[in-house]
Amino acid sequence: MDPEAPGWAAIDAALARLYPGVASRFARGHDPLEGVAFFPRLEPIPHWHAISYGMSELYGKETDDPEESGWGFEFTFRIARGPAETEPPMWAANFLQNLARYVYQTGNWFEPNHHMDLNGPIALDRDTLIRAVVFAEDPELGTIATANGTVQFLQVVGITLDEYEATQAWSVRGFLELLARRIPLLVTDLDRASVADEPEVAEAVEEGRRVDGSATATLALAEFGWRPDGDLVRLVLGAHVAPRVAQTLLGRLPFGRTLRLDGPESSVEFSSGSFFVGTEEDAEDQLQVVLTGEALDGLVAVLVPVVGVRAPAGAEPLVVEIVRSQIRDPGGNIVRTVG
Repeated sequence: MDPEAPGWAAIDAALARLYPGVASRFARGHDPLEGVAFFPRLEPIPHWHAISYGMSELYGKETDDPEESGWGFEFTFRIARGPAETEPPMWAANFLQNLARYVYQTGNWFEPNHHMDLNGPIALDRDTLIRAVVFAEDPELGTIATANGTVQFLQVVGITLDEYEATQAWSVRGFLELLARRIPLLVTDLDRASVADEPEVAEAVEEGRRVDGSATATLALAEFGWRPDGDLVRLVLGAHVAPRVAQTLLGRLPFGRTLRLDGPESSVEFSSGSFFVGTEEDAEDQLQVVLTGEALDGLVAVLVPVVGVRAPAGAEPLVVEIVRSQIRDPGGNIVRTVG
């Protein structure tokens, strides 16, 4: 083991156990990942297995947590490939770099069952329905111990928007179990169609939502905020996210669970009980909204992807403003407008 890079050596050792004698194609990077290793696979279906170097502590110990190395994980990503395809997909390395930058810049890390709407196609130059990702522990690499703490190999799984909605209505874990029956090792295939409309999947999701409710406790939304408006409180949401919020509220509050919406500058936590709207003195940017059954129905009824200002029945002093959403590709270009 390299004494100057024990974390790197531990990752290499884990990959050598899975791929004995197989050399990776290594895409070097600088910010913040130092590189991404690609291994070509034919079984159980042809794909590239990508593994990042840089989310954990590759060299000396730098953080105060002795149990975990760095952020505690490295990304993995499995991308469908043609059997004769010899060059790894560099867009996938760039995508992992972007995910890593998000973590380092925001301090928001990922864990199994986390999720993210990409607001556009996962690959800029491809016509694909894969526009969101969820996260799961890599089924072959799992978690390893290193001199700097544990490292979990966290697999990025690309899904379609209607599949993403299913994960919000029910659960990421439950949906991934359905997807894994159809796609071995949860390989991301940019050319595949959605499975959300398959009768077996749709029925399982609806039954899970009805029985279990939604496992989504927090939604991080770029298009959300709230502000005082005279004697009222105005909730502002993008048309793109409004139906998702409505669906998740219905999967949480009737089951006695809360739902928190985090926007760029403010947040709100919804719960069920005797109606209340207000803030705590020490957290004036965090709104607390307690909804009766009638107020929940009224709020859900106005969370539609249509621009306008509406008062939810039974939920005064709340008003809801739906604003137009502009969906951009990874290059920042507007590709679709909602509302």
